[in-house]
Amino acid sequence: MIPLDSSLVNREEAFDQMRNYLQPYQFSLGGNWEYDHGYFDRALDDDNKVWLRLPFNVTHGVLDGDTDATDAIIRFGTPFVLKHLFNEGLDREARINTVGALVDQFQEPVDKDAPVGDPWVDKAKKVLREVEQSIPPTPPYS
Repeated sequence: MIPLDSSLVNREEAFDQMRNYLQPYQFSLGGNWEYDHGYFDRALDDDNKVWLRLPFNVTHGVLDGDTDATDAIIRFGTPFVLKHLFNEGLDREARINTVGALVDQFQEPVDKDAPVGDPWVDKAKKVLREVEQSIPPTPPYS
């Protein structure tokens, strides 16, 4: 994981406005969100192994997933780049899902924080600068 300097740090915005603003930049709400925090994620590679992540905490209201409307106000943390390494192929230790009788064939990452090369860091910085330069100013929330 490599943290990136950003003018987004400590910026407060309405969650739904930021979600809508970041969609054209290929960001989406990461799957590991909670009611009080989450991440906007963007894959930087075609294999979805290298990610630019914009973390945030909910300062007002409650985050209710990726619904169309929410009252959540978020404050951004320090963006970072990370890389997940996976074994290729199916998981030989696959678990059977007792509810659906399905096989979970996808593996956990071998390395959730693999080294990130300079070209990926440069690409992440470029994407982050595009977002920062085009984001509209907003009044502070209280």
